[in-house]
Amino acid sequence: MRIDLVKPRAAIVKGVRAFFDGAGFTETTTPVWIAAPAPEPHIDCPPCGKGFLRASPELQMKKLLAAGLDKIYQIGPCFRDGEKGSRHNPEFTMIEWYRLNDDYRAIADDLRKLLASLTTGALAEEVAACQTITVRDAYAAWAGWDPWTAWNQDRFDYDMATKIEPNLPSTPTFLTDYPPQAASLSKLRGDVAERWEFYWHGMELANCFTELCDPAEQRRRFEAAREERRQIGEADYPLDEAFLDALNAIGSAAGVALGVDRLVMVLTGAKHIEEVL
Repeated sequence: MRIDLVKPRAAIVKGVRAFFDGAGFTETTTPVWIAAPAPEPHIDCPPCGKGFLRASPELQMKKLLAAGLDKIYQIGPCFRDGEKGSRHNPEFTMIEWYRLNDDYRAIADDLRKLLASLTTGALAEEVAACQTITVRDAYAAWAGWDPWTAWNQDRFDYDMATKIEPNLPSTPTFLTDYPPQAASLSKLRGDVAERWEFYWHGMELANCFTELCDPAEQRRRFEAAREERRQIGEADYPLDEAFLDALNAIGSAAGVALGVDRLVMVLTGAKHIEEVL
C-alpha cells in the first residue's frame, strides 16, 4: 500500500460508516469462515479447514433480515480464489448493505447519497451527473444483439467484458435490468431481473439486487448453479439450508455489495489495487 494513501483510505471508510450510521442503519459483523457459500459458477471461495473463507457476507446478513433487522450494513474482508490483477486481489474489503421491504431503486438512492457525502469538487459534480443505462439498450448499441431473444452465456460474458464495459461513460453509471439468466439471486419483474451494477471511471464498483425471497425458486437456482460448477470442474458447495429456510421470513428486501478498495481507488486516483490495500 502507498503510505500516502493510508490516511485517505481511513477517512473514506470513516465517512462510509458515518453515512450509514446517520441514515439509521445498524452495523453488523458476521462470520468470515462459513460452511456453505452461495454456489455461483465463476466465484470460488478459498477452502479453509472443513469450510471456506467467504466471498461475501450476503447469506449471513440475509439471515439477520429474517430475524427482524430492517436496515443493516457491514464492512469487512472477503476472499476469492484466482482473482489477481490491477483491480482484483484474493483478499479485499467489501461493504454490503440491505433494506427490508425495499427494492433496488432504494439501494441506488442510498449509493448516490453515499457518494455525494464522500466527494467534493469535480468528483461531486460527476456524482451529480450520474446516469442509468439498461442492459438491453447497452447490448443493442455496442454488441448488436438482444440477450433476451438469443441468450448465450459465453457470448453475454465476453461482450460484457469487451464491448459493453469499455463503452460505458467514465462518469458514474448504473447498468440496470439484466436478463434472468444473469442474476441468480435477483427477483424477476416479468422477463427482467431487478439487478444493477455501478461503474465509475471504467471500474465496476457495486452489484445490487432486489432480492429473490422465494425459497423454492432460490433452491432451484442454486441447484442449477451447482450443476454448472460441476460441469466446469469447480468445487461443489453444500446448500445453506438455514439461509433457504430464512427466506420464508423475509418477504421482500434489497441489497448491494460495494468494493471498498475500488472505491478508494476512484476517490484517490490510484491506478492499481495494491496501492490502496
